[in-house]
Amino acid sequence: MSKNDGGSTLRQRKSNRSISTSGESFEEPIFGNGNSKSETKHEKLKVIPTYGTKICHNARPSLFSTSSGFDDYRGFLNLCVVLLVISNARVFLENIRNYGILVDPLQWLTAVLHNPYQWPNLLLVLGSSVFIFLAFHIERHLAKNHISARTGIYLHSINLLVVILLPPFQILQLDANPVGSLFSCSFYVVLFLKLWSYAQTNKWYRDAYIKALSKRRIHRTMSMPSSQLRNLRDNSTVLVQYPYNLSYRNLIYFIAAPTLCYEANYPRNESINKSYLARRVVEILFLSQLQLALIQQWVVPVLQKSILPIHNFEGYYVVERLLKLSVPNHFIWLVFFYVFFHSVLNALAEVLKFADREFYRDWWNADTIGYFWQAWNIPVHKWCVRHVYKPLLSIGVSKLMAQISVFMLSAFFHEYLVSIPLHMFKFWAFFGMTMQIPLTFFTVWVSKRFSSNYGNMIVWMSLILGQPVAILAYVYHYYVTSYTNVS
Repeated sequence: MSKNDGGSTLRQRKSNRSISTSGESFEEPIFGNGNSKSETKHEKLKVIPTYGTKICHNARPSLFSTSSGFDDYRGFLNLCVVLLVISNARVFLENIRNYGILVDPLQWLTAVLHNPYQWPNLLLVLGSSVFIFLAFHIERHLAKNHISARTGIYLHSINLLVVILLPPFQILQLDANPVGSLFSCSFYVVLFLKLWSYAQTNKWYRDAYIKALSKRRIHRTMSMPSSQLRNLRDNSTVLVQYPYNLSYRNLIYFIAAPTLCYEANYPRNESINKSYLARRVVEILFLSQLQLALIQQWVVPVLQKSILPIHNFEGYYVVERLLKLSVPNHFIWLVFFYVFFHSVLNALAEVLKFADREFYRDWWNADTIGYFWQAWNIPVHKWCVRHVYKPLLSIGVSKLMAQISVFMLSAFFHEYLVSIPLHMFKFWAFFGMTMQIPLTFFTVWVSKRFSSNYGNMIVWMSLILGQPVAILAYVYHYYVTSYTNVS
């Protein structure tokens, strides 16, 4: 065998090895006719071998990139919860070490029952039935044409004015308990809003009823047709129309219902879900005691330690106390939200078979202050839109001025609920609510200019830090006015 033949044979063997690794089987003799070998070699060169490689790379973005479309961060949420529990556990242990156990479940009951002569708030609540009775009979006389529409407006206005002025007159004249005073003032504010809605809605019903009478040329009557009476006796669903809605039963149901907007007919459930009601009652009892315990153990010591730094204008310590107060205060506020807007209102709705359970929306996702106020308290929001915002628009007021009017009315009631129970008028709550107006425009600008996430962060920051600022201001002034010696 010549040297050239040996080199050709070696190259052919290497070619056979490379072809065999491609995963395909080719039967080709090493030795044979030279022409057939050359033709087979050229045919093999036309096939591009893949070498059996598995593809493991594709064009993909990282998960944190916005182009990835990934949004499942439950693990980070769980991490935040764990860190929150650990950090608050440390603060809790530090609080116990510094102050001991301060929780007393019977403290509020003892404070209320200590002196029966300090119960003007109970008398206020019991006396509210007088104003309900007056509002009902004003509407009855209007329906019977015993008084004119203008006279009815004057009488309703006087009734509402007395409703809103009686609590401060009674509470400021007597040494009433601040907690009980807050409850009675809140009750009268709710009553004021309900009676306003009752008077205004019946006016709308009356106007529509008179218009219908003029078109059909029928005579008015205050007696319900016998067919509707039979349906009521059979417990059938009947839509009550004006003026048949003017009954004590209808009005009392509205006063008790978890809504501020009056309607002649409400969506109703057929039965009471007892297990659902029991769960809500257990939540009310447990979470109410939890709020009390957190206030006694966590908030009161911080407030007591904040008086002297505020009095001495020690800015560093004031900020430190503010941050120390912000976490427990916000946690208590969240518990209060759940207890009242979910547990209490749903329990009341279940007892009354009230079917409209939209008491809140997703305010925690609010990217503007405006949406927060629209979503976190739906009963008040509906009342403001129905009885203030839309009526102002109907008389030619601009949307901006109507929104500002709603905020100003809300600011008045916030100050009303704080200043009267504390017997002082510093207008911190009123100022805080009016500042929501520019903050609303600012959060709208941030959400549009940058991202809705930044707007949501600003909303949370305003809630977490804004409330403790007002609390420290009111507590300090209340302490100074109640005690002459600050040391």
